[in-house]
Amino acid sequence: MKVEVWAIGKTSEVYLDTGIAIFEKRLKNYLPFSWIVLPAAKVKTTDGQVLKQEEAKLVLAKLNADDYLVLLDENGKQYSSQELAHWMEQRLNSSQRRMVLLIGGAFGFTPELYARANAQLSLSRLTFSHQMVRVFLLEQLYRAMTILRNEPYHNP
Repeated sequence: MKVEVWAIGKTSEVYLDTGIAIFEKRLKNYLPFSWIVLPAAKVKTTDGQVLKQEEAKLVLAKLNADDYLVLLDENGKQYSSQELAHWMEQRLNSSQRRMVLLIGGAFGFTPELYARANAQLSLSRLTFSHQMVRVFLLEQLYRAMTILRNEPYHNP
């Protein structure tokens, strides 16, 4: 299965881009992986609902019917690192060809995206910016892969 992480809009901090690049490179040693930045909505408004709708249109247009879509959402399922590794192993062994983990914009997701999603994942009960989550998610995916291979990166 190919794993893709999609994020809406570019990051605004160099240190985030550096962290993303480090874990993107590491993940490619473990699985077919792509980091994809989708363009931010091209509407001139500060209305969060309008921005969410535009982002949803873009995402839904890029998804294939058989993609396994996971939304990074504060109300999603929370796992320990070990549990996330087990969940990833199950997903990787499934019959789907592509899993898309979607990091939305600052205003979250539309009801249409929630309806389309196969799962929702939360990295913490704490609230993180949609930009910081990028590095946290990639690090946790990398950690999950090292757990599955019994490598020393993760110290239980």
